[in-house]
Amino acid sequence: MAQTRVAAIDCGTNSIRLLVADLDPETGALKDLDRRMEIVRLGQGVDKTGRLAPEALERTFAAGRVYKQLIDALGVGPDRLRFVATSASRDAENREEFRSGVRELFGVEPEVVSGDEEANLSFSGATRELTGEAGPAQPYLVVDIGGGSTEFVLGGDHVEAARSVDIGCVRMTERHLHDDPPTAEQVAAAKADIEAAVDHAAEAVPLDRARTLVGLAGSVTTVAGIVLNLPEYDSTRIHHARLTRDQVRAVTERLLSMTHDERAAIPVLHPGRIDVIGAGALVLLTIMERIGADEVVVSEHDILDGIAWSVAD
Repeated sequence: MAQTRVAAIDCGTNSIRLLVADLDPETGALKDLDRRMEIVRLGQGVDKTGRLAPEALERTFAAGRVYKQLIDALGVGPDRLRFVATSASRDAENREEFRSGVRELFGVEPEVVSGDEEANLSFSGATRELTGEAGPAQPYLVVDIGGGSTEFVLGGDHVEAARSVDIGCVRMTERHLHDDPPTAEQVAAAKADIEAAVDHAAEAVPLDRARTLVGLAGSVTTVAGIVLNLPEYDSTRIHHARLTRDQVRAVTERLLSMTHDERAAIPVLHPGRIDVIGAGALVLLTIMERIGADEVVVSEHDILDGIAWSVAD
């Protein structure tokens, strides 16, 4: 049976990512042809203004024009392309401006998915290759720490419960961490905000049932790269790395005590994450402390892979 070529775009609060892959219909395996990410900060100021900034829209559309050229060059038509937009474009008053720009550029309707759908796609992408006798213990708790929101999804072979809450590395930075480095009072305020959000998630998701914590997205993978002391970002080393809570705490405290220039000198840290990685690490640490997780399994496969699989399902 012939392979199916698909394209998936995940447009979040902080980044826009593309995956073009061939999907084997018999095994369900994805073979990456092109996987890339650009930091566009679409959610710049949304928490405060409720609107997508003009310059943020232009950064996003500029990256989109590059992605469209790649999609066309690899021969993927609009019937095999899915464009998913998440937290920032859900929250913004002027989201129709974003939607019309995407329609004009890609010829498809951008799907501003609900938090529940985002959670399902993240869970599918992260756990499809974990299941099996040799895999980590189920049920999994998948936490997808984005720029504007974090998804909590519990399940094994299927999703049992999910909730999206409005904490993320961009939102927490803009809301609380105003100094460089942030003050102890600012960190405490951010932590209290995160703890309240985790408690809200726990109202819908029985967090104490989780036997394996799986962490997704750039904040988590970057913390893993720092723990591993990588000289440059290496997804093969990061994928399925296991980080202890003490390791995450040490990195979080280090990041929150550093200046912008000190963080910029960390070789594994993408320039677009320099000002928000401290908040992202704090979200991860607070979740681990709140649910009593001794370690987190880091996954490079996430909502983007879930979107790609969904195109062919």
